[in-house]
Amino acid sequence: LPSSTSSSPLPLSPTSSPSALSLITVIFSERREETQINKHKPWIETSYHGVITENNDTVILDPPLVALDKDAPVPFAGEICAFKIHGQELPFEAVVLNKTSGEGRLRAKSPIDCELQKEYTFIIQAYDCGAGPRETAWKKSHKAVVHIQVKDVNEFAPAFKEPAYKAVVTEGKIYDSILQVEAIDEDCSPQYSQICNYEIVTTDVPFAIDRNGNIRNTEKLSYDKQRQYEILVTAYDCGQKPAAQDTLVQVDVKPVCKPGWQDWTKRIEYQPGSGSVPLFPSIRLETCDGAVSSLQVTAELQTNYIGKGCDRETYSEKSLQKLCGASSGIIDLLPSPSAATNWTAGLLVDSGEMIFRFDGRQGAKIPDGIVPKNLTDQFTITMWMQHGPSTGVRAEKETILCNSDKTEMNRHHYALYVHNCRLVFLLRKDFDQADTFRPAEFHWKLDQICDKEWHYYVINVEFPVVTLYMDGATYEPYLVTNDWPIHPSHIAMQLTVGACWQGGEVAKPRFAQFFHGSLASLTIRPGKMESQKVISCLQACKEGLDINSLESLGQGIKYHFNPSQSVLVMEGDDIGNINGALQKVSYINSRPFPTAGVRRLRLSSQVQCFGEDVCISIPDVDAYVMVLQAIEPQITLQGTDRFWRPAAQFQSARGVALFPDIKIVSTFAKAEPSSDMKTAAPRAAVLEEMLHNLDFCDILVLGGDLDPRQECLELSHSELHQRHLDATNSSAGYSVYGVGSMSRYEQVLRHLRYRNWHPTSLEARQFRIKCSELNGRYTSNEFNVEVGVLHEVRVSDEHVNHLIVQPPFLQSVHHPESRSSIRRSSVVPSIATVVVIISVCMLVFVVAMGVYRVRIAHQHFVQETEAAKEAEMDWDDSALTITVNPMEKHEGPGHGEDETEGEEEEEEEGAEEDLSSSSSSSSSSEDGEEEEEEVMGRGQRRQSGAQRAQLEWDDSTLPY
Repeated sequence: LPSSTSSSPLPLSPTSSPSALSLITVIFSERREETQINKHKPWIETSYHGVITENNDTVILDPPLVALDKDAPVPFAGEICAFKIHGQELPFEAVVLNKTSGEGRLRAKSPIDCELQKEYTFIIQAYDCGAGPRETAWKKSHKAVVHIQVKDVNEFAPAFKEPAYKAVVTEGKIYDSILQVEAIDEDCSPQYSQICNYEIVTTDVPFAIDRNGNIRNTEKLSYDKQRQYEILVTAYDCGQKPAAQDTLVQVDVKPVCKPGWQDWTKRIEYQPGSGSVPLFPSIRLETCDGAVSSLQVTAELQTNYIGKGCDRETYSEKSLQKLCGASSGIIDLLPSPSAATNWTAGLLVDSGEMIFRFDGRQGAKIPDGIVPKNLTDQFTITMWMQHGPSTGVRAEKETILCNSDKTEMNRHHYALYVHNCRLVFLLRKDFDQADTFRPAEFHWKLDQICDKEWHYYVINVEFPVVTLYMDGATYEPYLVTNDWPIHPSHIAMQLTVGACWQGGEVAKPRFAQFFHGSLASLTIRPGKMESQKVISCLQACKEGLDINSLESLGQGIKYHFNPSQSVLVMEGDDIGNINGALQKVSYINSRPFPTAGVRRLRLSSQVQCFGEDVCISIPDVDAYVMVLQAIEPQITLQGTDRFWRPAAQFQSARGVALFPDIKIVSTFAKAEPSSDMKTAAPRAAVLEEMLHNLDFCDILVLGGDLDPRQECLELSHSELHQRHLDATNSSAGYSVYGVGSMSRYEQVLRHLRYRNWHPTSLEARQFRIKCSELNGRYTSNEFNVEVGVLHEVRVSDEHVNHLIVQPPFLQSVHHPESRSSIRRSSVVPSIATVVVIISVCMLVFVVAMGVYRVRIAHQHFVQETEAAKEAEMDWDDSALTITVNPMEKHEGPGHGEDETEGEEEEEEEGAEEDLSSSSSSSSSSEDGEEEEEEVMGRGQRRQSGAQRAQLEWDDSTLPY
């Protein structure tokens, strides 16, 4: 048998020695002894149940771990040496506490985590110690099953599955469960891993929560009271450990579903110049699941309280007529009050747009000669009218325009009036034209006549046909009354506005049949009818509704605008397409300076449902467009404000140009954004130039009216007509009017000339010019111009002869700031000649000195007087060196006139330079050197200053 201490059996052979045989015999005998001593295997229980608390190493087994052995209690054979566990990577080990009693202990080799594994099951066996110390012949017990359960520790707090919860509820309802929150716990045991309770942390909220996390409302919620609630909720596990972090629950309260338009803004701001601005960019229709088959939407822009019912151009009526291409010859019966049109001075005016209000007690007489006595078979009457229902049971006629007998009788030749909300036009012919029964009264019955709104009326007369246009639409008379012609008479007629003149059948002539309402732009055009295009232009509105991108409208959308584009009707059967189309509806105002204020906007809807008698009702949308104030332009007039011209120019046929270099500039202030957002300094204003139209420029004469016998202002009619402008002239000034660009007005004003047939008595004339845009809404600065006459000082031939013989007193004046000198011819006389001349001069010196002193004193007086008058003249003689040469030949008076004519020819060729320099008064000779000498001669007489030094003679350049 192999030895327990040998790795291989000992070899046996017949040749073995006696000592080896004896050794083998001893070994076999010892093994027989051990077998006889260690006869039994250890015994343990067949199964064990253990409990271990996580994060602990002690296992409590039931029953306790004890191994028994039946062998005699001798060393080794009756002892237990080990407990062995069978299994891979088990975190347990068994140790022997007492070999003799066989007690053992099961413990954990590493921390036990219940969350990783709650239970362990494995096999264990007990080993005795064999029969000797060599640990040979150990006997092992049978296999026992060990089942260990890990005891949990409450180390984890509950956590909610979602960081936040959100729910939507409808107001006025009590919910059993609005929503459910849920928390979890990572502990392994049911005691610590289960959530036993939920709690609402936020106080004073109308909500409650149960043990399962269901949240309900404890009272009915109101959308108007509070639209959103935010509450905090926590959770507890069964070990009463609270959640580490509360969860947020958001409850939105929505109103009870009511059909209507959603997501629209009540106030829409409009910045002038913004073009087309959407009104409802996000609007949508809520039908509350109603079965809608079709929808019709009407958007109405209400502008009846702005001026004449809409934002229109505020130019004068004549300017507006010209802009629209109306025929000439229009007579304005309600012009702005002025010296020439004073019949409207006593009427009530509503606003700056020249709206006249008639309160039933006022009328205006049109002076004779304004309108022809007899209108032809073709003429046109236009007006803006605002009229309401007549007061009283028996309504009287309300006269708008009336042409009646001035005295004796009370015949109405033609008239336009309102009677019982009907517009009536009366036209009576004279007997001398035809003795037949013919149409005389034309009646129109329209609701707009008494709706208290502004409307534009045009009556086109092409006798016997009379057509009415109201707001661009044509209306035929519903009633035409015939009458006999009026008997001819020589009674003068009176044309009136706002009432009819009753000259006969009363004790005292007076007004009757007064008008109640407002009128504006009442005109009459004899001999011509206006076209439909012109009429549409005259009443056109500059603001209205618009649709952006018509091509992108949905399929099946029908839309329609009224003529003024203040009403838009859209129709379709798909709610989504209607929403998209309505989002493209916008507001537009094409005026550069629109009228600021509110434009009310209403959206009404009509719904049809599928086969239902009762369909949903959609409330109207009431919003408004706020048109902001436009940046006002600053119109500035610039140019030369003071200059002098020779008298000959004032007397010439072309006169003197008052504004040769006038410049009209319009700017507006624009705030510059600050580059540093941290600084609170105010933003600097940047002036930007803008181009727009003007409608008139007035030139006023200051210091008294013009004297028609000797002076006037003139402007070529071709200049006006070429630039489509008009003008009026009077002794008080000149007025250029009509809508035109600033450059057009510049060109016309530069050709305005002043003439004076007797300029010798004129020292200076002052004029003031002021321009306007939009009929005086924006005005320029007042630019003053002063023009004076250059008076020449003539020196007699006798005086020149005396100067010739007095060379010691020749004067040469040099300005210190002069940059150049006039070339002189130097003559070097011989010595003999000089001696002879000096001798002769000395003989007459004494006699000439007295005469010369008197004349010099007189000349100084004249020069000082002229210098005081011309102290502010815009002369620039900084580049001149002026020398007075008494030897120079004195020119005749005719030479200056020829020079003036030469200057005028240069002006006709387009020279508009400022003639205020010394060259404007100098002569225009063909010889350049003679011209320079003439400039020198006249330049001496233009020296300014109250005091001058005594003249000093310089004879260094005189030839002898």
